[in-house]
Amino acid sequence: MSSLPTQNNDPVVSPSDTFLADVLAGLSQPQKQLSPKYFYDARGSHLFDQICQLDEYYPYACEMTMLPTVAESLADRFRQPVEVIEFGAGSLHKVKPLLDKISAISRFIAIDISGDHLALASTNLKARYPHLEVTAVEGDFTEALRLPASDDKRMGFFPGSTIGNFSPADATHFLQNAGQTLGQGQYMLLGVDTKKPNDVLQMAYNDSKGVTAAFNKNLLVRINRELDANFQLDQFEHRAFYNSDLGRVEMHLVATREQRVDVAGREINFADGETIHTENSYKYHQNEFESLLEKAGWQAVEWWHAPDKMFSVVLAQN
Repeated sequence: MSSLPTQNNDPVVSPSDTFLADVLAGLSQPQKQLSPKYFYDARGSHLFDQICQLDEYYPYACEMTMLPTVAESLADRFRQPVEVIEFGAGSLHKVKPLLDKISAISRFIAIDISGDHLALASTNLKARYPHLEVTAVEGDFTEALRLPASDDKRMGFFPGSTIGNFSPADATHFLQNAGQTLGQGQYMLLGVDTKKPNDVLQMAYNDSKGVTAAFNKNLLVRINRELDANFQLDQFEHRAFYNSDLGRVEMHLVATREQRVDVAGREINFADGETIHTENSYKYHQNEFESLLEKAGWQAVEWWHAPDKMFSVVLAQN
């Protein structure tokens, strides 16, 4: 495995270098907020893997059921060598149906913010596919990267409902940057979570085992550990709900009492009931997502839908 240079050819800088600045800026807003990209330290990545195994969390099961069929269609489309670049690669479980079905894949490049988790997952992937060239890079996958020169076609891979974690404006920006990374005339395969009844969404983000709550609160654990903070975990609660006006599930951490928290020597005050907004998960109808793609310079080429359109996968080209 090897690492990629950043766009300016400097060594990749870990996003943790900006962690403190981002946390202090977010907690200084009238509506306190933290970026969901910081969920994914080693423990957060492990907790998310557990979320994906929950009965209530439909996106993972739906998508994993769909991907072999999607891969068979892509195998017919890609008969010449193609590189696959996964953005926010995580555990690398979802790329396996593609690697199993698409013999034309010449190289796999995995980009993720959690370097330790990515290194282990990449090593395991290489053991399963010993003849596959695997390149791993720790970095912010939302930024444009300069990939090694290649004459092969390229297909970006952004599975799950991660595109929904971005606001529509930020999703457009990400897709524009992904287009720069991949080059003109290339492809992008994306998972898209669809709009559905509120009770289904409530169960998915408020699971009975409390894994999503632990995942949300782990952000405070990480801040305590890495930024010399003193959040009292028992004084914050997980809250998730569907905001129908904005078409998104929101996750928050709610202060259960008035309190003061120190973060790297900075005092942060919380009122009783005040929240930290930690994540959004936007849901889309097909026409809404096609409009978003077009704003970013992409066109939908092919769609696949789970039964009852519980989840969708789309192939786009720029």
